[in-house]
Amino acid sequence: MSKSLKVAIQMDPMSTVNIDGDSTFALALEAQSRGHELYHYLYSDLAYLDGEVTARMRPVEFRRVPDDFYSMGQERVVSLKDIDVILMRQDPPFDMAYITATHLLEKVHPETLVVNHPGEVRNAPEKLFVTEFQDLMPPTLICHRIEDIVAFRDRYKDIIVKPLYGNGGAGVFRLREDDQNLNSLLEMFTTQSREPVMVQQYLPAVRQGDKRIILVDGMPVGAINRVPAEGEARSNMHVGGRAEASDLTQREKEICDRIGPVLKEKGLIFVGIDVIGDYMTEINVTSPTGIQEIDRFNGSNLSSLIWDAIESKL
Repeated sequence: MSKSLKVAIQMDPMSTVNIDGDSTFALALEAQSRGHELYHYLYSDLAYLDGEVTARMRPVEFRRVPDDFYSMGQERVVSLKDIDVILMRQDPPFDMAYITATHLLEKVHPETLVVNHPGEVRNAPEKLFVTEFQDLMPPTLICHRIEDIVAFRDRYKDIIVKPLYGNGGAGVFRLREDDQNLNSLLEMFTTQSREPVMVQQYLPAVRQGDKRIILVDGMPVGAINRVPAEGEARSNMHVGGRAEASDLTQREKEICDRIGPVLKEKGLIFVGIDVIGDYMTEINVTSPTGIQEIDRFNGSNLSSLIWDAIESKL
């Protein structure tokens, strides 16, 4: 596409960006290389008045220079209908502020293309969306009541307990059959939130890695294996997980073949799924990560594939 686009990035504050790992940063650099005009704003900068959705945003330029990776211009109020593409890239929690932002963005989509589709993002919380593919996921329980969780652990002996709307591995616990912390852990969850928890059978295959697979417009384009550190049940890289180059197994190709058409139909252009052994554990549609790590191992440019898909929708 030769036309320069106005691209607004709804993301977290710049202070949170790690230029060596942030997928949003990689997407922004690719957009710049294509001549697109970039703007930055926070979800809290959105406003609705008399049928029009606006945001207080600032023009921004990015560069891969540590501690000096962006420059911003003067803030101004911009109608979202005057923007060509909005990248909805703020991290969870998937709370009412997040949900409200999807409702506001849905008022301008698809005339202004929002990536990913805001209504479908709202309807596809990562840990709930995966339940649409029950045969592809490990034994799973979503509930409030402790007696149900105790019965689940009695059945499967070794379990993972995690908040339903968390991210980044925060609040994820492994509880073996003889662990006496289950009651106190659930008390902690219930005092912090009214939401149910997700409980899954522990998969020993996680010791060989928790694979992140990136799909663009429903097609798998790359993967990276994340191996948990010794003594750690979580494989997230910010808690010590080790990244390894990886190809797709036959089972992983089957998983992608099953979910890919659904993702494409829903307008979920940039998605990351997590696979442990033979099972898919999450479908990440809010702000997937991993493209920089995959690019470093494979010499690929996944941001270019994502932008090709975005531009093809215009």
